[in-house]
Amino acid sequence: MKDEASDVATISRSGFATDTGAGSRARIGLMVLESDQTIEWEMRLMTHLSGVSMYHTRLANDVVVTPETLAKMETELPISAKLLPDYLALNAIGYGCTSGSTIIGEDRVADILDAAHPGVPSSNPLTAAKAALNVMGVKRLGLVTPYTPDVTQAMQDRFEEAGIQITAVRSFYEDSDEVVGRIDPNSILEAAIAIGSSDKVDGVFISCTSLRAAGIIERAEALLKKPVTASNHALAWHLLRLAGVEDNVDGFGQLFKIQLEKDII
Repeated sequence: MKDEASDVATISRSGFATDTGAGSRARIGLMVLESDQTIEWEMRLMTHLSGVSMYHTRLANDVVVTPETLAKMETELPISAKLLPDYLALNAIGYGCTSGSTIIGEDRVADILDAAHPGVPSSNPLTAAKAALNVMGVKRLGLVTPYTPDVTQAMQDRFEEAGIQITAVRSFYEDSDEVVGRIDPNSILEAAIAIGSSDKVDGVFISCTSLRAAGIIERAEALLKKPVTASNHALAWHLLRLAGVEDNVDGFGQLFKIQLEKDII
């Protein structure tokens, strides 16, 4: 009889070589709110560069945005940050929440991230926006937010403290991230144009990582003839620059084409 065992495949060991893996130029970590519907997709569009990899981890949060719910995220930050393993050897790390950074405080966020990943440069959308507005020379800012007035006011205060005058504000008055993620880009563009058209405004910042704003930046700048940035837009740029990636990225306005002097950010 035929030996049935002879037809059974055996497992043979294959040799292999290793290289530096994905992200040979830069590895960037990003902490994303569990309620965010937009940031991962927009980040891929703006950081899809050769040798650059983005690693995401989710962070527990309340879908309703209030100063109280935002403050609660402080205890979730170190948990989320540690889910990005040390062996990735990150070149930069970001916390993806503009309003959370406003309420918790940029310095506190940076301290938490540094404790989890010592020596790795970090950013958040508020810090990134300030850096972006600085390099684009914006001193009188038109601010677009989806938030209720208390959260928007806190953000206005943070910009004013940084020497950026808020000369006009427009808001969708929405406190649910579930709804904010579905605000259509044309509505965001219309708000940016309405506020940016003022002679009192040098440039526009569109706040919130859930707003689909990155895709309307270039069109808004063309219509306004003024600099425009947004939470995900500024954060992508800032994290790339912190990670040492200085490539121009087409399709996203003037910010990604500015050549910086060393250490300006």
